[in-house]
Amino acid sequence: QVQLVESGGRLVQAGGSLRLSCAASGASGRTFSVYVMGWFRQAPGKEREFVAGISGSGYSTNYADSVKGRFTISRDNAKNTLFLQMNSLKPEDTAVYYCAVRAGIQIATTVSAYNYWGQGTQVTVSS
Repeated sequence: QVQLVESGGRLVQAGGSLRLSCAASGASGRTFSVYVMGWFRQAPGKEREFVAGISGSGYSTNYADSVKGRFTISRDNAKNTLFLQMNSLKPEDTAVYYCAVRAGIQIATTVSAYNYWGQGTQVTVSS
């Protein structure tokens, strides 16, 4: 069983920056570098959507078009931690942000492709 705990969400003004973190534990002794990890978000009344994904090694990344050039996903496998650096934030980025782990090789963009989820952290961007 994998446990994921997100942190870093808060209220920020438009144009500002935030850095989200996701601490991972469990995995029954397996190193987290074997897992693809991703960030998703869910705004009120909307479906959960893919934001960014990163390969186990950290060398490959994928982003939703809406965040390309503004958000950067990274990971520290030695500390079992995933990050999301968010710059130039917009009110439409307001959502609960979730960290997820996928027991696969390829970065996936669908909710169903990920096996474990955190509880989420709220990001609110004011105009």
